[in-house]
Amino acid sequence: MTLTVAVQMDPLDSINIAGDSSFALMLAAQKRGHRLFHYTAEDLNYADGHVWTHAHPVTVQREVGNHFSFGEGISLDLGEQVDVVLMRQDPPFDLGYITATHLLERIAHRTLVVNDPVSVRNAPEKVFVLDYAQFMPPTLVTRSLDEARKFLAQHGEIVVKPLHGNGGKAIFKVGSDGANLSALIEVFNTAWREPHMVQAFLPDVAKGDKRIVLVDGEIAGAINRLPGEGEIRSNLAVGGSAVKTDLTPEEHEICAVLGPELKKRGLLFVGIDVIGGKWLTEINVTSPTGIVAIENFNGTDVAGMIWDAIERKVLTAG
Repeated sequence: MTLTVAVQMDPLDSINIAGDSSFALMLAAQKRGHRLFHYTAEDLNYADGHVWTHAHPVTVQREVGNHFSFGEGISLDLGEQVDVVLMRQDPPFDLGYITATHLLERIAHRTLVVNDPVSVRNAPEKVFVLDYAQFMPPTLVTRSLDEARKFLAQHGEIVVKPLHGNGGKAIFKVGSDGANLSALIEVFNTAWREPHMVQAFLPDVAKGDKRIVLVDGEIAGAINRLPGEGEIRSNLAVGGSAVKTDLTPEEHEICAVLGPELKKRGLLFVGIDVIGGKWLTEINVTSPTGIVAIENFNGTDVAGMIWDAIERKVLTAG
């Protein structure tokens, strides 16, 4: 099977190929003989029932500083000329991101979009996870300083983070004395119009924040991300380090509960975050990462598993 694949992502010259999951997916697709095109979400257009973009045919190679080459750009009809769209631009999950899902929704009945744009729009990472509160640490969603103070008094230490943040950015720990909580909520309320997420601080974060990747609802692999010195954040983007890991019985249970719903929603490539072997904190569906580190530690070809699932879906739809 040879597929035409359009990859909607950030500019290729801005990525770090050593750990970038989108780049790994492109390499795996190219190895299978699939034809690749690259475009950015800002290039999307719509008229008369058609969604199209200015796109470049692209070839990729794992060579730092020379990792891609573009062919001559063309106007590419995503509903007529493409078999698969990979929606892989990084957050923020803002109106631009949401608008891209609305446009891609118009062609999803003809072209396989991974992940499903409707489900991505309806499942932001820190909101979708609220459906699985039985696995979450104590959590408050609010803009209210008074409510945050009550929550702090109840739980002793808390973490405050943007509801639609990503990559470990703007995550703050507040101690039991509440120092700077009022200033922090003031800053958050100025920076963001939506509520914020406040959670009980989990000391087990010092032992790592596990990223578990699920492909079409099934466990594909995991890594444990350890925070850097003096940090509570373990995201690789902010200096965390990855180590090999196994799943706990509680983590298997979480995946067993989530898996069927992810598959039902067309969320084919998902990364969940678990602290302390049992506390689910995020369900990442917009542009999940981690597959390169999993392959490095476990030898698991997660990119190949993703393409196997994509090819099955294209065959079934055809």
